[in-house]
Amino acid sequence: MAWLSIIISAYFLLAVCALIDKYLLTGPIPHPRVYAFYVGILGILVLFLIPFIDFYIPELALILLSFLAGAVFVLALFWLYKSLHLFEASRVIPVIGGLSPFFVIILIYIFSWGLPPHQIFSSGGEEILSPSKIAAFIFLVLGSVLITFKKDAFITLKVLRYSLLTAFLFSLSIVLAKYVYLSLPFWNGYIWIRIGGVFAAFVFLFLSSELREKIFKPRVSMISFFSTLGYKIRTTGIFLFNKGIGAMANILQNWAIALAPLGYLAIINALQGTQYVFLLILAVLICFKYPKILKEEISKEIIFQKTIAILSIGAGLVILSFL
Repeated sequence: MAWLSIIISAYFLLAVCALIDKYLLTGPIPHPRVYAFYVGILGILVLFLIPFIDFYIPELALILLSFLAGAVFVLALFWLYKSLHLFEASRVIPVIGGLSPFFVIILIYIFSWGLPPHQIFSSGGEEILSPSKIAAFIFLVLGSVLITFKKDAFITLKVLRYSLLTAFLFSLSIVLAKYVYLSLPFWNGYIWIRIGGVFAAFVFLFLSSELREKIFKPRVSMISFFSTLGYKIRTTGIFLFNKGIGAMANILQNWAIALAPLGYLAIINALQGTQYVFLLILAVLICFKYPKILKEEISKEIIFQKTIAILSIGAGLVILSFL
């Protein structure tokens, strides 16, 4: 299962991105719509790959499917950033992480309507959702929820709505991307999907006057501009560096989606718990070295909770790999 090591590597890079996102979203770039726009528009860089691959224009239906997959992904990012901007991560992330794998299963059933379950959830004669794989799935989902959960994080109806929508959109983008890769070679499919993300970014720009104002009409005095020039350059550098890491993670994530059988998509989604493990480790290390940049609550109760979560995720990985 080459896809397993690939997706874990992707989630490590996404953990690094999440730390930088936390800094950018609470400081220099506080507007999720602006942030989602720049993430989407940077997808245009994939066009530089065209001379190095056997790129071709597929049939219109595949182009539209690819565009939809890319657009839904950018839309999911927007709702994720908006949720993190409005609410504490401990309120939205557990709900998103817990529901996304189940949305993936439901969407696979819907999109594979008419096929018997054993054809959807099997590969090469191996039953993907065997008892051991179901146990691994449960351990991974429980670990993902537990590692991000806070007992005092009250889930309001508004938080639930945002989390449900975000989880659904991410799940939909994964399933749509898989169907693209079932019909197109990886790099061709990836490029067309990213182009769809670029179009989604331009739609954001066209529909939102607030976004156009923030991007094209910065209202700062000359004194303010020069006094913050170094800060803006530094912020831009951090953003671009972070998006470079994010691009690598996105490529690896899509590669894993392309390699894994259709029935494994929910497990790929559930494996996001490994990202939270990496995030926890990195956050604790940063807290000790740079306590003013990022704070992580440390107590015996929290350590016990995180330990159980890590053991649950570890158990899921062991079962998935060896049973």
